[in-house]
Amino acid sequence: MHINKILQMIRTVIIPKNNKLQVTIPDNYIGKEIEVFLYAKEELMEEKQFKGSSMSRFRGLLSAEEANQLQEYVKKSREEWDRNI
Repeated sequence: MHINKILQMIRTVIIPKNNKLQVTIPDNYIGKEIEVFLYAKEELMEEKQFKGSSMSRFRGLLSAEEANQLQEYVKKSREEWDRNI
């Protein structure tokens, strides 16, 4: 199979001066589904540093109820490992 069409992608890095961002869409993108990503590069770098770290990095992200539900799920899962089949 030969693909003659070249994929056009626009990528840029900015440092915003306020909380508004205006994007001008190329004419050939009008009426098409496009995907827009917005993330802070420093947060992406922080995420890479967590690779291989423990679950403690998630402390404070779950409510007490969610944490209890997760703990109960883990407990039941571990009990299944120990049962004789």
